[in-house]
Amino acid sequence: MSLPQKNTCSRPAPLRTGFTLIELLVVMAIISILLALLLPAVQNAREAARRTQCRNRIKQMVLATHLYHENHNYFPPGACVDLSVSTTGNNGSWGVHGRILPYLEMENAAELIDLSTAWDFQEAIDGLRIATYICPSDLNAYRERDPGGGKMKLWATTYAFNYGTWFVFDPSTEEGGDGLFYPNATISTDNIDDGTSNTLMIAEVKAWTPYMRNYAISNTDIPNNAGDVEALLNPSAEFKNTGHTEWPDGRVHHTGFTTTLPPNSFVHYTHNSVQYEEMDFNSWQEGRNGNAGHPTYACITSRSWHSGVVMCGMADGSVRPFGEGITLDLWRALSTRNGNEIVSFGD
Repeated sequence: MSLPQKNTCSRPAPLRTGFTLIELLVVMAIISILLALLLPAVQNAREAARRTQCRNRIKQMVLATHLYHENHNYFPPGACVDLSVSTTGNNGSWGVHGRILPYLEMENAAELIDLSTAWDFQEAIDGLRIATYICPSDLNAYRERDPGGGKMKLWATTYAFNYGTWFVFDPSTEEGGDGLFYPNATISTDNIDDGTSNTLMIAEVKAWTPYMRNYAISNTDIPNNAGDVEALLNPSAEFKNTGHTEWPDGRVHHTGFTTTLPPNSFVHYTHNSVQYEEMDFNSWQEGRNGNAGHPTYACITSRSWHSGVVMCGMADGSVRPFGEGITLDLWRALSTRNGNEIVSFGD
């Protein structure tokens, strides 16, 4: 009897150790979905952290401004304009940012600068970037600016001081606007009749904002809307795309804001075939031509890279966001120091 022979030529089925193409595609699809779900959460967390940092920096600046007030019995002037002359081509006066440096633990820098002379050629500020003056969400603020002509290289600021609603300064009368800051001002907390908790001190602005300047306007009524501001953007005026890029400068288009328009308003203008949608306007640089200069009216809008809001520091030291949907009447009321408006806003 013969036994059945085994087929020695047969081989066991090979074990499958890899993925099929379909399985790989399924895994990749799952990973993509997970990343799509996680990425916004990561981005939101980062923006929340930047927003907190922004709030803290504004808080520091508000407190520093109050410390200046304690030592001088008034807030820093927006600038110091020499009204004894009429031949100045420009104004290099220090603004509030330069005057509060000692109260921001920047004593070393403060000791090296001379507030009594123009900042343009002072080597101590050459390339000096002050982190407290920059919102971490504004990436444009991390661009250094070289004005040329032997002047110092500068960094931007994204935090501006309250210059009021529209009118800023008249060199012929030395009258200033209805905000907390303007050239040669000596405003104290005693002058804030509307209450410090109802009055803006600082608001966000965007670095490298385009603006028009030095076009003396005949109709000085406050614009009612963005269209009225666009009508003021005359081609005869000077076009600049460097707003808020000079942190030492005391003029409103660099270190100030006005409440002519609500936060994050669009103002359109086309220059050399380039379309801009966030324009500002300054009728006349404060200090230009000294006592022979024109009055300054300005629409310098508060804008921010935080979605839908701008962060603001109030005169009582608090910091809060204001939505871009705030009514114009309320926004303007918050910028006046003694407008006697009845202000009511929730959290």
